[in-house]
Amino acid sequence: MRVLPNDRALPEEATGTPLPDSRTELPPVIRRAEVVAFALVALLVICVVAVLYVAKAFFLPVVAAFVVGTMLSPAASFLERRRIPRAVAAILIVAAVAAITTFIVGLISSPLMEWSHRLPELGSILKDRLHVFDRPLALWQELQSMLGGSDPLTSLQMPKFDWVQPTLEFLSPTFTEFLLFFATLILFIASWRDLRRALIMTFAGHAERLRMLRILNEIEEHLGGYLLTVTMINVGVGIATGFVCAVTGMPNPAGLGALAATLNYLPIIGPVATFVILAAVGIVAFPSITAGLMAPLAFVGIAFLEGHFVTPTIIGRRLSLNALAVLLALAFWTWLWGPVGGFLSSPLLIVGLILKEHLMPFDTPQLPTE
Repeated sequence: MRVLPNDRALPEEATGTPLPDSRTELPPVIRRAEVVAFALVALLVICVVAVLYVAKAFFLPVVAAFVVGTMLSPAASFLERRRIPRAVAAILIVAAVAAITTFIVGLISSPLMEWSHRLPELGSILKDRLHVFDRPLALWQELQSMLGGSDPLTSLQMPKFDWVQPTLEFLSPTFTEFLLFFATLILFIASWRDLRRALIMTFAGHAERLRMLRILNEIEEHLGGYLLTVTMINVGVGIATGFVCAVTGMPNPAGLGALAATLNYLPIIGPVATFVILAAVGIVAFPSITAGLMAPLAFVGIAFLEGHFVTPTIIGRRLSLNALAVLLALAFWTWLWGPVGGFLSSPLLIVGLILKEHLMPFDTPQLPTE
């Protein structure tokens, strides 16, 4: 039989097992398919964030109505068990929330409107009160000149008040957004039971339907408990702040207490903003800085007790939230949707944690132990 050159057998030393010193090939740590999947997920997230940012006028009131409606659904179920139709219960709940919100806005807006007309006068008064810092500023100026830095401000300059109107326009949604929010909120609460059933029946398997039922029940329970608990805590903070302002002689203690309770819905940012407002009001209202800082320092004690003892003790038993996750969620949603996004950051974080617990349970493969 004729053997072709390509079919000739290799010598024995060229065939067989690999050489002893050759390394065994290991699979890559990150495969190409995983890189492609990660890139596709990253592009999807970027596209979703871009759509939410561009279409803020539509998605913000709708998402806010879904979150607030889920929080208020237990109250609608309670009224429904008292033989009140769910549609009527939805209208009553939304009307009560609107009335309470209007009352709080009335308490806050009356002193704000009064002070807004006196901004130039109040600015000059605040500048005069802060002349006590002229000597530290002069020392800092000398230090800057010795180090060869740029020329600092020779005197303390008060900021211009041109930002007031744009800020109010940014904080206040349009009438269309308000109308879309309240209409979606009423319809969502009224039809929540049908929406739950439709979401559950979307899945074909019994196990998937049971999982979706558990997810919806847990989201409703946690968001309803979160709203009730945080509202009670914030009311307590507002009452304590108003009492401190009344004792120290601050002007309009009821409005300042309502402002503290409202801003406390924004984690981290709210207490800081309340302290700045109380400090500015105190410095303007009292002849000395020491007297003006009594109420702000007392509020610092209230916020410390609330943030480190009251809230972790009550909310931590229901659902533990990581401080870093709360901060990042607050920064992201505030950047995306403004103050309303900051209010929705914690509820959306709670929803994300619940979905993670059910869709990625603890029995998933973990890192190997050494």
